[in-house]
Amino acid sequence: MTSLDKTYDVIVIGGGPAGASSAAILAEYGHRVLVLEREKFPRYHIGESMIPFTYGPMERLGLIPLMKQSAFQKKYSVVFISPNGKASQPFYFFNRYDKNTVAQTWQVLRSEFDEILLNHARSKGAEVIEEITVKELLREGTKVVGVRAVKKSGELVEFHAPMTLDCTGKEAFSSVRNNWRLKDPYLNKVAVWTYYKGSKREPGIDEGQTAVAYVPEKGWFWHIPQHDDMVSVGVVAEGKYLTRDGVREPEQIFKREVEQNAWIKDHLSVGQQVGQYHLTIEYSHHSRHCGSEGLLLVGDAFAFLDPVFSSGLMLALKSGVMAGDEVHRALAEKNFSPQRFEAYANYMRTGVENMRKLVYAFYDPNFSFKQVIDKYPEAGGEITDCLSGDVNKDFEPLWKKIREFVPLPDNLPVGAPLN
Repeated sequence: MTSLDKTYDVIVIGGGPAGASSAAILAEYGHRVLVLEREKFPRYHIGESMIPFTYGPMERLGLIPLMKQSAFQKKYSVVFISPNGKASQPFYFFNRYDKNTVAQTWQVLRSEFDEILLNHARSKGAEVIEEITVKELLREGTKVVGVRAVKKSGELVEFHAPMTLDCTGKEAFSSVRNNWRLKDPYLNKVAVWTYYKGSKREPGIDEGQTAVAYVPEKGWFWHIPQHDDMVSVGVVAEGKYLTRDGVREPEQIFKREVEQNAWIKDHLSVGQQVGQYHLTIEYSHHSRHCGSEGLLLVGDAFAFLDPVFSSGLMLALKSGVMAGDEVHRALAEKNFSPQRFEAYANYMRTGVENMRKLVYAFYDPNFSFKQVIDKYPEAGGEITDCLSGDVNKDFEPLWKKIREFVPLPDNLPVGAPLN
């Protein structure tokens, strides 16, 4: 073991949005924070669309002025498109929210955006080590007291802290090793995606809109315009649908599904496909617990939903900021018991469960938002709030309306701290 072994106030495993945001908050409070990141930034990552209520955590981090000056594609709306190519009216966020703040968000290139966040944490005083892989949690009895990691050179190092934040994203380092990870009972989809340069874009303020374009059996394409004339485009559906007739290669799956939506086919008829075709499977998951003594799960490591409503970045940043504040209080009180993070867990799970109900409704073959809004016009605003990321409101009146059309899932009994 090397002489680099050090003691910190907080160790953050993972330098993505959840890790960088929690590290920035904690470092700004004056705590000694260490971020351990396996990759060398900038690095590729999927999950490129922000939703309006990402504004709150970004404002708390002090990053709104930087975002306004950035080259990232501005996003004002979402549009839904039927397989025959007919598009809905765009859902403009400024019809419900302030145009100069919440209602304007961004489509980001994650390699650039995540590096901005990590550099922001550095600027606040967090120490960041890249190209280092955490191998195990260090414990004294049941309490987590640090991590053992291996550097790129193969050298083993240990770091100690009274609090460790697991911000390892969908890999969910602690959840997997503690056998806490649970698949969502229903949301076991497959996604195949790639990028296009120079393909068709909408004019004016619609240029940056997210398009959700349907294919058969409740599958759908995302179409996310980015800066530098790039577009992220992918298809999500049940695996048995995407691999029908024995088709297995991601490129073949993607090209076949393009033929299933006239709008997508038209928009990709010009321009050039760039880079590889990516595939991921059964990515929706939840952690049985939010943490244990000395350990807290943040962002996708705690829960990851289906990407249909682009909630991932918002939930990662929101939980990162909240975790930073909660851990600051734990450090001030020298109280690292699991129970003190119960309010954090309940708040984040409430948001996840509200969004999860809308995702379940979306995938039900008997459901359409139009049905609900035609019968209950006031439901339009409630649906918009949830889709925009204002997920911690009381949505029981909305769920009651939607249950007249389709069943909705009960809340999963997960997320509480380990006693």
